[in-house]
Amino acid sequence: MNRRHLLANGVALAATSVVLGNADATASVQRPPATRLPPPNDIAEVLHRVAGHWVGAHDDSGDNKWANATFFSGLLALQRMTKNLRYLRYAHEWAEKHDYGLNAGPTTRHADNQCAGQVYLDLYEIRRDRRKIEAIEACLHRMVYDDRPAKNDDWWWVDALHMAMPPFARLGRLREDQRYEEKLYRLYKHTKRSEGGPGLYHRDTGLWYRDKRFLPGHITSPSGKPVFWSRGNGWAAAGHVKTLKALPGGGRYVPEYRETLTRLVTAAARRQRRDGFWNVNLGDARHLPGPETSGTAFFVYATAYAIRTGLVDRATFLPIVARAWHGLVTKAVHRDGFLGYVQGIGDRPESSQPVTKDTTADFGVGAFLLAGTEVARLAR
Repeated sequence: MNRRHLLANGVALAATSVVLGNADATASVQRPPATRLPPPNDIAEVLHRVAGHWVGAHDDSGDNKWANATFFSGLLALQRMTKNLRYLRYAHEWAEKHDYGLNAGPTTRHADNQCAGQVYLDLYEIRRDRRKIEAIEACLHRMVYDDRPAKNDDWWWVDALHMAMPPFARLGRLREDQRYEEKLYRLYKHTKRSEGGPGLYHRDTGLWYRDKRFLPGHITSPSGKPVFWSRGNGWAAAGHVKTLKALPGGGRYVPEYRETLTRLVTAAARRQRRDGFWNVNLGDARHLPGPETSGTAFFVYATAYAIRTGLVDRATFLPIVARAWHGLVTKAVHRDGFLGYVQGIGDRPESSQPVTKDTTADFGVGAFLLAGTEVARLAR
């Protein structure tokens, strides 16, 4: 098993017509002419190559923690698009191996442990068997009804938005129980507006701090600028996308989720590098500059979704997606399907450095597969 350095309708804001560019993000200046998306078949070929490499290199499907669960979320998105039975079998074997359980068991309140529930819900939608979602339902039901239901400060880091927002939204929809959506929003509102005092959402930019350690007056880049971690913002973007996909369009909190996602993808667009990637710190283009795949892939996923659903202007934002996808495919994807330039597990730009063509991770592959499935829908 070769892990090769593995973990060593729409709200249309005025901002969508913004001139994309940032005086501070020097890599974004004087971009090349916009490129077009490749044909869907070409996109599918790259996705199969990357997914096939990972599956082929990992006979053991791995644990049921957040990183691996993110991979399987991406793999099943590709399976839905292509109907590839190999991917479905691999995901099913993984879920059976863990008996559709959660890391730390059904009493956990930790969002990371709930990420696997997204995959179990995907498998449940393919073939309904209550056993597949018993653990995630018991877990979230406890938080909604039994285990300190008034406690809403569990999501103290921005990654939690991706890990746990979607299961709450999906179970609430499945059970037609509004309390899940209400609990989801209370947890979200604390993260956004109260965590650490002001909340982790930076209203002026539309970006998110990873956690309270990065709020103003605390950790900054070496040059004294804010630290808006790329993948942290990618987690937030992906969490909003998956939640919006799960909720009915007329849901009470849907307008806020849409507006927040729109502002985030607009803020990210201003900070895109010339080669299509994003740096690890969106707040300082000179802080560890270089391509990074996981944050980039999540921004592609979110921006493609925002275009497709009319949240942002297609003519303005399609070149953002096209440049990023071209960069990922030509620079990060090796000929054999290995996916490079993935920053390993961490919580800030300095984590798991250096990021190179030979650094990868399961969650990075999952992010890439999610991105590609959304890009393919745009390219049709």
